Amino acid sequence: MSRETERERLRQGLPRERAGVAGHASVASAPGPGGIIVFDGVCVLCGGWVRFLLRHDKAGRYRFAAMQGRAGADLLTAQGLDPKDPVSFLLVEDAQADQPRRAWTDSDAVLRVLTGLGGLWRLLAPLRLLPRALRDPAYRCIARHRYRLFGRRDRCPLPDPAQAHRFLP
Repeated sequence: MSRETERERLRQGLPRERAGVAGHASVASAPGPGGIIVFDGVCVLCGGWVRFLLRHDKAGRYRFAAMQGRAGADLLTAQGLDPKDPVSFLLVEDAQADQPRRAWTDSDAVLRVLTGLGGLWRLLAPLRLLPRALRDPAYRCIARHRYRLFGRRDRCPLPDPAQAHRFLP
């Protein structure tokens, strides 16, 4: 799906939830009770988001794939997003026994990740009641200008050895 098609789909308010994620074999077989977060590995803001999640995800629910890597690019492509110019944050949840893997983008993904941390983070759940038409433009504005506002690295930093098992290639 082209970037223009994806933007048009977003403007039409089509559902964010997508089913049937096809991915690289290492993604499909990766162990874990939660989901995979695809992030921009050279974005300073995105790297800070990943460090925040590593610190607060005590249960180790989430795993991470940089969009510049094989697994991240495969997941973005499977969702119709361009790995070289993603317009969205992507969360791909692990399949449940009776359901296929599901994916969320933009503010739906961010809220799902935060509430998935449990504890006091669940108090953010009512923000889902705000229409996406209000939440997503704010998200997209920050995402579109993330390099200018927060900076960009030349390459993806290596994860801490104690956390390396949570990162997909």
